[in-house]
Amino acid sequence: VLQKGLKENFADVQVSVVDCPDLTKEPFNFPAKGICGKPRIADVGGVPYLIPVVQKEKVYDLNTVAKDIELPGAFILGAGAASSKVLGINAEFIPIVQTKSEKKPAVNGSYIAQINPADKGCLLEKYSSKYTDCEFGLLANLYASEGQPGKVIEVKANGRTGELNFVTCLRQTLEKHYGEKPVGMGGTFIIQKGKAKIHIMPPEFSACPLNTDEDVNNWLKFFEMKAPLICQPVIVSRDPGFDLRVEHTHCFSHHGEGGHYHQDTSPDSVQYLGYFQPAELLFRIDRPQETHLVGRD
Repeated sequence: VLQKGLKENFADVQVSVVDCPDLTKEPFNFPAKGICGKPRIADVGGVPYLIPVVQKEKVYDLNTVAKDIELPGAFILGAGAASSKVLGINAEFIPIVQTKSEKKPAVNGSYIAQINPADKGCLLEKYSSKYTDCEFGLLANLYASEGQPGKVIEVKANGRTGELNFVTCLRQTLEKHYGEKPVGMGGTFIIQKGKAKIHIMPPEFSACPLNTDEDVNNWLKFFEMKAPLICQPVIVSRDPGFDLRVEHTHCFSHHGEGGHYHQDTSPDSVQYLGYFQPAELLFRIDRPQETHLVGRD
């Protein structure tokens, strides 16, 4: 299914089932070896807690989420917002956490991307270099598993010929094929060559309400960042009525850049290499009562 769909948007596509590479090694350096074992997706909070105006009291803990999704000790990847309660500012959160179990404490390999107060560029830091908790705020889209080795879907896609970004192409391909049946997927992919358009939220929440997508885009800070970028997508082919964010991808690097992935900006030279696992379960946690569709891109 993915092979056929990606072919419409990329020049060179190869999709196969392979053994998951050891994710504790470069360039990932994750705290778990794989993305297999009881795979599930959690959509926590939501954009309505950020805009039009922020609800700072919305703070969550990844160790608690792991219990809520009935997988204590889960290895969690994804995209979310940092806890402004912990950081004192607003920032992008790139969760990479082996949550705590009865036998072991949590291992937090997460990153935070914020606007550097010195030069207004990107400041990417390892979360554990400053903080000891596993908190995040407002919203997150998370892929969780036992972190085991196993069979995964490997996707190679080079040379973008269409308009869709890599993640949207994957999602729309699934939606087109499976229709009413929601299919969820998570994992990691690397932008191996090329550049990408990435945003980072400003350190201050907006004082005036953000009521349109245009308001949101004017508030966000956009950058062009260079490969290699290690990305963590969470994808659901369609929303079965849970007010989901159907795709959300954050990325980090070992050269100081990271944030929220939008699209590659070098279609001719771009190379994607991804490892994905279809999820078995979807959990919707603390769904906003009042909702809207602004800022979901």
